[in-house]
Amino acid sequence: MSAMIQTFNLTKKFRDLTAVNQLNLTINKGDIFGFIGPNGAGKTTTIKMLSTLLQPTAGTAEIGGHNVMKDPDAVKRIIGYMPDFFGVYDDMKVWEYMDFFAAAYKIAKERRKDIIDNLLSLTDLTDKHDAYVETLSRGMKQRLCLAKTLIHDPQVLLLDEPASGLDPRARIEMRELLKELRKMGKTVLISSHILTELEELCNTIGIIEKGSLLVSGPIDEITSKLKGVRIVDIKLASEEEANKTHDILIAHEGVAEVGIDGVRLEVHLKEDAPADISLSRVLAPHDIFPQAVQERELDLEDIFMTITKGNVQ
Repeated sequence: MSAMIQTFNLTKKFRDLTAVNQLNLTINKGDIFGFIGPNGAGKTTTIKMLSTLLQPTAGTAEIGGHNVMKDPDAVKRIIGYMPDFFGVYDDMKVWEYMDFFAAAYKIAKERRKDIIDNLLSLTDLTDKHDAYVETLSRGMKQRLCLAKTLIHDPQVLLLDEPASGLDPRARIEMRELLKELRKMGKTVLISSHILTELEELCNTIGIIEKGSLLVSGPIDEITSKLKGVRIVDIKLASEEEANKTHDILIAHEGVAEVGIDGVRLEVHLKEDAPADISLSRVLAPHDIFPQAVQERELDLEDIFMTITKGNVQ
């Protein structure tokens, strides 16, 4: 597979703060890459450097074989950048907003109407063709911004928190739209805090914390590297019983940590815990018989919580 996005020791410093620290990343053509990290981790700074809006302090990056520092115009022709916050113009209709950006990309006037109609159809905004932009809901404005980002048919999309601030229905609509872009063969870098949705969308991920990339690659490969991590979910009959169970298990030699939420416990086993360890048998002598005990497969949230340490800039 050919690399579409590559960074080489990409670094950005703001005085004494290192926002991005020697980032080395490879995203292949057709990948949907989930860029994950807490606020202040360096996600937006990285995306701005990739989109040529911010000059790196050191290192460099290439998109589609074009260097972001040496050939920014070539990079801009093949990328679509959607920021986490974007402006709209008052007293401008949806089609005029799209036409403005089509003209900025030097798309011939006779071609613009068909392109705009197709993109409004793709983003389910056809019935808003003549509506004023400021009258749109937050979700509709997000979809319009994405439609604008696609106006020049970019090969690579850099989407910074595209579902930020959306209600559940609007998030679902945005997720379905991103699935369509995946089917169209776009290479997409998407940053988000909604890990469950990234898990469904992305085939590769990168986790960044305090400016440093902790891990990157296909989700299944990262999960396999964490095969020593085991999590068991337990449901008790009452909160009193859950509290008692928590105290018993946290003292057990095979248990690393125990989280509690009402009548539910999340038990993290130690790497050297016996493969056949039975928490039900551990609890039985204490006359505690859980309603459910289930060891689960790691999901993206488990991976994130296991790898990160909660550090912020």
